[in-house]
Amino acid sequence: MKIVVLDGYVLIPAILAGTKLNNLGEVVLYDRTPADKIIERSLGAEVVITKIKTPLSEQTIHNLPSLKYIGVLRQRIDVVDLLLQKDKNIIVTNVPSYSTMSVAQLDLCFIA
Repeated sequence: MKIVVLDGYVLIPAILAGTKLNNLGEVVLYDRTPADKIIERSLGAEVVITKIKTPLSEQTIHNLPSLKYIGVLRQRIDVVDLLLQKDKNIIVTNVPSYSTMSVAQLDLCFIA
């Protein structure tokens, strides 16, 4: 299985290397991926891990026939075309507790 991380700058490669992710298949880690390289870098991948700066549009998803799973490294999943994802039976997950404490602290600072 090919696993592509489009926004690896948010991960520490040394930590990623020690995870079980590598046991699942070939992991290809890109530091950052510009919009015009998303399809090229994701071709043949069954798993794509992304962040907010690399949206997976309808056109992108159509061009990735092997895609089975999209992991979004944030709470928001609006970077993925969810209607198309549902039609193609692609699983999409996010990180529901991403920055919860930081957001709460920032909100309190604005109130004060």
